[in-house]
Amino acid sequence: MDNSILEKIKSYCAYQERSHKEVRTKLLSMEIYGDDLERYILELIQEDFLNEERYACAIARGKFRIKKWGRNKIIHALKLQQVSTYCIKKAMNEIDETEYLQAIEYHGLKKNEELKSEKNKFIKMTKIKNYLLQKGFEYEYINNFLKMEI
Repeated sequence: MDNSILEKIKSYCAYQERSHKEVRTKLLSMEIYGDDLERYILELIQEDFLNEERYACAIARGKFRIKKWGRNKIIHALKLQQVSTYCIKKAMNEIDETEYLQAIEYHGLKKNEELKSEKNKFIKMTKIKNYLLQKGFEYEYINNFLKMEI
């Protein structure tokens, strides 16, 4: 193993949490293949530079708290990074239920305010529902919000 490559990839992982897929892609771009690639990844895991569970939890917390994404959108983002089902379930536990309901209310009321000129209540409700679905919130939560708030 080349120490300069190992230090470069450690630096890459230390900068921010990375998925196994991202690290694998980075190593491939550095023209590291086959058994060498696997050895680098193993070294990163052993030295705790690469941890799929920690990555999944960090993504879930960040996407929810900063971008206010719903669970469905976060799960989809994690699946795109080929994160295991176990780690995805662990990551979903990072989202506080009270904060989650507040996020739905925040987005729903914001969209309702944007649509205040819409006179047709059915069209307005449909637009709010579609917006919340696009943000990744579950259908049952959206319906509960619409029954209570609008």
